[in-house]
Amino acid sequence: MKTSRLEAFSDGVIAVIITIMVLELHVPHQDGIAGLWSVAPRLGIYLLSFLAVGIYWINHHELLRRTEQADYPMLWANLVFLFALSLIPYFVDYLDDKQFSSFATVLYEIAMLFAGFAFYVLRWTILKMQARIGVLTVGDRNEFWKHRLSLLLYLVSIAVAYYRPWISLALNSVVTVVWIIPQMGVKDCNADEANIAASLEGRH
Repeated sequence: MKTSRLEAFSDGVIAVIITIMVLELHVPHQDGIAGLWSVAPRLGIYLLSFLAVGIYWINHHELLRRTEQADYPMLWANLVFLFALSLIPYFVDYLDDKQFSSFATVLYEIAMLFAGFAFYVLRWTILKMQARIGVLTVGDRNEFWKHRLSLLLYLVSIAVAYYRPWISLALNSVVTVVWIIPQMGVKDCNADEANIAASLEGRH
């Protein structure tokens, strides 16, 4: 399959996910500043989640442009990633309904970790495809390590959520900011594709 079909399908699903989140925003009963202040936490978590989903979309596009071919592992990895993203609106509602309790924050962070890990698997399948067709670079591989550090930060945010939910969400936002530009902080240069391909194949 061409990755253009995969990207078009993914764009549609991500657009629906964002639409679901915005439809759950409701006008407060109270008028004036006090009314807006009462829904400020919900607006805040919506903004954080919107940015997360939107930045995943940017990074998804960046990944898929690196190869024009999609195999079955890539298709299934992409499907699992979209499933993980589709859970985010539910846990946004859950977090707001439970008034940002520690347990609700933990569940939200687990959902974000699941999405991050699913994207990590998708990235790995695309790295293997790049190695197979000889277009893998050092920048691509370094980005892979950057993703691992992001997952570690998600794990830390889950542990912190038990004690300081707001600090946990702040750590979550750091991961989001780091990926605004996919290759930010990543050395992007050509590599010996044969050596990288051999390394990847040696692990599987």
